[in-house]
Formats: sequence, structure tokens, C-alpha cells
Amino acid sequence: MSPERNQGGCIAVRSFTHSSSFSKCNHSQSSISGDAHCGTPVWRAKGLTCVCFKPKGSHARICINLTSQQEQRLNRLKHRTKIQFDASRKDHQEALRALWSATYPGRELQSLVSDQWKEMGWQGKDPSTDFRGAGFISLENLLFFAKTFSISFQSLLRKQAGKRAVWEYPFAVAGVNVTFMIMQMLDLDATKPRTFIRAVFLQMLSENEWAFDLLYCVAFMIMDKLWLDRNASYMEFNDILKLTRCQLEKEFLMDDVLRIEDMPSFTLLT
Repeated sequence: MSPERNQGGCIAVRSFTHSSSFSKCNHSQSSISGDAHCGTPVWRAKGLTCVCFKPKGSHARICINLTSQQEQRLNRLKHRTKIQFDASRKDHQEALRALWSATYPGRELQSLVSDQWKEMGWQGKDPSTDFRGAGFISLENLLFFAKTFSISFQSLLRKQAGKRAVWEYPFAVAGVNVTFMIMQMLDLDATKPRTFIRAVFLQMLSENEWAFDLLYCVAFMIMDKLWLDRNASYMEFNDILKLTRCQLEKEFLMDDVLRIEDMPSFTLLT
């Protein structure tokens, strides 16, 4: 089903196959408020982990019941997004060193504060100042990408694919922005789900605890592909990021996408 525009995002009704863990809602027709519509969750009561979505023009409803595993994984992910990068923490320092080693194998890092970091696309010689927008998880995402899909990571880092712009996006800082964009798209800070996109992601999270990190890798690849397709330059980065989000949402709404690996753009990764 094609996505409908709704307050700037690509939000639409999605049907699920029988293999999905989402089930038909058992609530009575009268229990659903009349203003419930595509992409709008309706909560039954305090503490109840059930969200009903009523498609436009239909009496059918889908009920998403969060399993204990989903709740645990979602809470862990929320906790990760709340951790700010702290240059005084040894584990954060080690994560930075690990990122350098994964990015430039065999090259020695002179210091955690060094002009060497500019090669990776940080704004200055101290990368810790660039994590403020998305926190420590943005560093974790970069490190996950570097270790899990090293060929794709190196290709983006070195701008090896396609005809590049004179004013290219800075790789590392772009990565932080991708993390922040995904957090906004998934509405992780909301107490109650407000979009169908988040409900779909919960299904993906139940399939793989690293769904957020995998989604990050896919999003980065989509962003670079759109960048090349549109011959974009530095001043158009925010526009490309918005288009990236829309493409992610479109793929989330495809009937046969239940895992990150099912997304068509997952094939961009090598």
C-alpha cells in the first residue's frame, strides 16, 4: 500500500501477513474512538501495552501487543539513547580508539584530541564535541557499521562510489546526523507510540536486538545513494536527510518487511 502524507512524514496503513506477531484486535467496535485513523494509536488504559490502529475507510484493526522481550529491548535502546558522550569515561575513550582502529587499521592514533580526526570527517580535532546532538549511541552506530559492514563503511568514508561533489558531506558528522534522524523517526522518547512506523520497528526489534544499529547502516547507505542520484552538495545535506527518512518510512510500510534485512535497501550493504 502506498504511503500517505501526514504532517510531513510518510505515514500509512500497512497490512501484515499471518506470520507477523501482530494480531487482530479483539476490542469491540464501540471501544475504538471515532477519530482513530491511519498511523494514530489509541490507548486503552494506563499501563496497557496494546495499541490499536484503525485504517481509514475500514473497520479492520491491528492490535500490537508488546511482549516482555520487546519491552526489555525497547527500554535498553531508550537507555542507550540517553547516554551522553563523556570524554572522562574510560569506556567512552576506548570506544573512540576502537572506532579509529576499525576505520584506519594499522595506523596509530596520536591522541584522542588530534588533527587526525578531521580525516574521518569530524569538525575539529576533538570528536567528543560533535556527539552532543545524538550522544554516545552515535559513536556506537559508527563503530557497529565499521565492524559489521567494513566494505560499505570504507566506501562511504573514502567517497569511492559515483561522481562526488566539490563540497562533500563530512563523513563522521553525517553519521551523527543519521543517528539523530532515526531517533526522531522512531519517536523513541514518546511515552505512547504516535506513529505506525514505531510499531513496525518494535516488530523488527523483536526479531533482532541490533535492529537500530542495522537500520543505521541502511540509512547511511540510502543517504549516500540519494546524495549521488541528486548530485547534491554540502548545502543540500538537510534536504537529502529528509528524503532518506521518507525512503526509510516507505520501506517500513511494505507488506513483506518484518525485519531490517527484508528492507529493499538492505541490499546496498556489503
